[in-house]
Amino acid sequence: MMNGGRGGIGSRMGDEDEIGTKFVDTGNHMPRSKFGNMMHSDPNLSATAAAIPRDEVFGYRNSSASLTGPASFDPNRMSCEGSPMTMSPWNQTAGGSNFPWSFEENLPQNGLIGSLVREEGHIYSLAATKDLLYTGSDSKNIRVWKNLKEFSGFKSSSGLVKAIIIAGEKIFTGHQDGKIRVWKVIPKNPTIHKRSGTLPTLKEILKSSIRPSAYVQVRNRSALWIKHCDAISCLTLSEDKTLLYSASWDRTFKVWRISDSRCLESINAHDDAVNSVVASLEGLVFTGSADGTVKVWKREQQGKTTKHSPVQTLLKQESAVTSLAVNTSGSVVYCGSSDGMVNYWECEKQLSHGGVLKGHKLAVLCLAAAGNLVFSGSADKTICVWRRDGKLHACISVLTGHTGPVKCLAVEVDHEKSKDDDQRWVVYSGSLDKSVKVWSVAEMAPDMYQMAMMQQQQQYQQLIGSDADSLPSDESSRAGKNRGE
Repeated sequence: MMNGGRGGIGSRMGDEDEIGTKFVDTGNHMPRSKFGNMMHSDPNLSATAAAIPRDEVFGYRNSSASLTGPASFDPNRMSCEGSPMTMSPWNQTAGGSNFPWSFEENLPQNGLIGSLVREEGHIYSLAATKDLLYTGSDSKNIRVWKNLKEFSGFKSSSGLVKAIIIAGEKIFTGHQDGKIRVWKVIPKNPTIHKRSGTLPTLKEILKSSIRPSAYVQVRNRSALWIKHCDAISCLTLSEDKTLLYSASWDRTFKVWRISDSRCLESINAHDDAVNSVVASLEGLVFTGSADGTVKVWKREQQGKTTKHSPVQTLLKQESAVTSLAVNTSGSVVYCGSSDGMVNYWECEKQLSHGGVLKGHKLAVLCLAAAGNLVFSGSADKTICVWRRDGKLHACISVLTGHTGPVKCLAVEVDHEKSKDDDQRWVVYSGSLDKSVKVWSVAEMAPDMYQMAMMQQQQQYQQLIGSDADSLPSDESSRAGKNRGE
């Protein structure tokens, strides 16, 4: 899933010298945890961890509500004011560089396949489909890769590429300028992509502009409700692929019908930037915001009208919510935060908090779920691979190798290497170090992981027998790690 908003993570600002020191790589590999020192999750964990310099979020909307409380909330603040992205030393691009992509041949049991490195721009968005990978950066370029080689590319006229989503023959890109651009592949020459439109369409803008009822107040000025007034942070599709959802720093998410590019609804969802939106089964939609909340919405069809109604607020915390992911079955919802935690909720008859996964030192910037695995990318430059078994999660790998924050993730089935008893995934990670890394990850648990899970099961049973009230709803451990040299 692509997530490109901002996040508030503390009350103080780190200067560039401090940030530069924090991101000096002291080694490619994290120490392996011992089973006797497994970390566990507290379902009642307060999200008031020690403050992290908010520059380290690198592009996530800082929550005014998370600084000093509601009294500091500024409804008129624009996204460019005090943006961590503009102040970050990682955002200083090197002009005029045209280095070719490099490929590293390295395929361990569970690790790095190759690195794509080009001095072009920081990678903010990824989308994978079959054998193609789309990458978006602050160079405004969208590049297409096939078999780890450049296959095609196209360029937007304006706007950093913050989100990419593929819907059949159409490719949607969300940009810093608040626009969603639509592209299509030329059938006779699949290497050529042409822009087929922009959301909202010019026709819809002209049609709406003559109706006074089509205008809403946004930061003390009038604007058409069908247009985003700030950066697009995230794009996602409904489960049937007929609707496109766009989240924005303007604190709304909008619903678009793909067949005719029409905006069906705009929802004022949060009190601060909406950093992530994901759609699940049965018409449920989840939004996460810099105001520290995760909200649930229910889609209902009322005649010809599509309407989303609020159902539940899953989380209220001081730390900004930076990313969301839902597993394939829709049974688990994951939420990454700027405090480095991953909360999750299980959906049986209703959504209930399952626990907190603690594996990162800095903000979680992106999440992706596949099979029984969930991947979390962080400002600490690592990717944690978590495996879920029943009520328990364990960190089975820590993928290292990036020299900058991991900003986006995409996961595809590895059809070539998957076997009946060993499902494998190809994981793509984009970073502010201007590289994309490609990993091979096995879903089948290694022996070390199995030992950890057995120990956790025993502890789980002991806790049930001794004191059910004090039982944490999840146990998370670092049961192994993988190298990404």
